[in-house]
Amino acid sequence: MPKVHANGVELYYELHGSEAAPLLVLNNGIIMNATTSWAFQTKALAQHYRILQYDCRGQGQSEHPVGKYSMEMHADDLAALLTTLNIDKAHIAGISYGGEVAQAFGLKYPERTLSLILADTVSEVGAETRIIVDGWLDSARAADANAFFNATVPWNFSPAFIAANPGLLADAKGRYALLDYPAVVRLCECFLDVNFTAQLGELKCPTCIIVGSLDILKGPTYAAILKAGIPHAEMHMLQGAGHASCWERPQEFNSAILGFLAKQVS
Repeated sequence: MPKVHANGVELYYELHGSEAAPLLVLNNGIIMNATTSWAFQTKALAQHYRILQYDCRGQGQSEHPVGKYSMEMHADDLAALLTTLNIDKAHIAGISYGGEVAQAFGLKYPERTLSLILADTVSEVGAETRIIVDGWLDSARAADANAFFNATVPWNFSPAFIAANPGLLADAKGRYALLDYPAVVRLCECFLDVNFTAQLGELKCPTCIIVGSLDILKGPTYAAILKAGIPHAEMHMLQGAGHASCWERPQEFNSAILGFLAKQVS
């Protein structure tokens, strides 16, 4: 799959669906990647839209440069990637960390943002979330894959999903051993700087907020802040889903996106 240099960094990307269709960008969660994050979305969404999946700097198969990351930097990377691919405007979606990247992009590049889809994400980092991520950072700084897995999984999935999917989680645990932990640290530290709430009123594009009802990491309380702050936002609660709602309730997740996008002028 291709890589391009954009904004001084090499980015891995995938394109799916008809070149004639409107473009939808999918931004990954913090420890996910473009190849696996959207396993339950790509085929369904690509029937209607041109799908751009990519790894942001520090993730997956993209370059992992040293130095401090910022959400504005991620937004600039995405803008440069779109320009390199000759894409002027797009619908911008993201889950978790990817949702924060999407907010940063929408704020800095409103003229290139057709709509926003923000799933299980935040516009600010509450004290309880900061403590959780500080715990993640302890194991990431130690490059302890087993400890990092144990620290993150209970926050990312509902209890029922964990109980029902031991094989999937075993596969994920194997991938944790392959993570670039210094890059994970930079991504986590970048997340802790998120503070968009006061700017949400600047997001004038149509916005869809999706959240799992059982998301205990970036759940309904954070979704309510987004809904209250963004002028043209609708919200979809996926009952019984944890933080990784695109995996736990994929059909409902996809239906929410497709229903929302069907109402937009592409």
